[in-house]
Amino acid sequence: MDIFDKIIAGDIPSYKVYEDDTVLAFLDISQVTPGHTLVIPKKHVDDIFGYDANMAENVLLKLPMIARAIKASNPKITGMNISSNNGTAAGQTVRHSHWHLIPRFDDDALTPRLAPTIDNSAEFSPERYQAIATAISQAIEKE
Repeated sequence: MDIFDKIIAGDIPSYKVYEDDTVLAFLDISQVTPGHTLVIPKKHVDDIFGYDANMAENVLLKLPMIARAIKASNPKITGMNISSNNGTAAGQTVRHSHWHLIPRFDDDALTPRLAPTIDNSAEFSPERYQAIATAISQAIEKE
């Protein structure tokens, strides 16, 4: 049982902002910026790779609603980063799928501003782009 399972069970307190039968949203204890919220499925799944269509619908369709509510909660919020690390290689530290909604403020001084910061396009030919696109398209067809 991970920390999020314990929060869902009520064994660890949290600052809930939204809850329904399938989703829980609560303030991240780290508060990268004020209002930093986590959105998690109540059913345990390690990462996005474990989502089925029903879970995706239940979780992902709640993100805009919760994001709008966070933005409405503070007139100084002018943007928002929404991210999810999936797998150890991507920096996931809690093995329970979760989405970070991090409010952004004009003066928050966080970097990067999430404009593309890494550009490896010089290493890609049209053929390499197409090979990658084809491989992904073929995998989608197998879903």
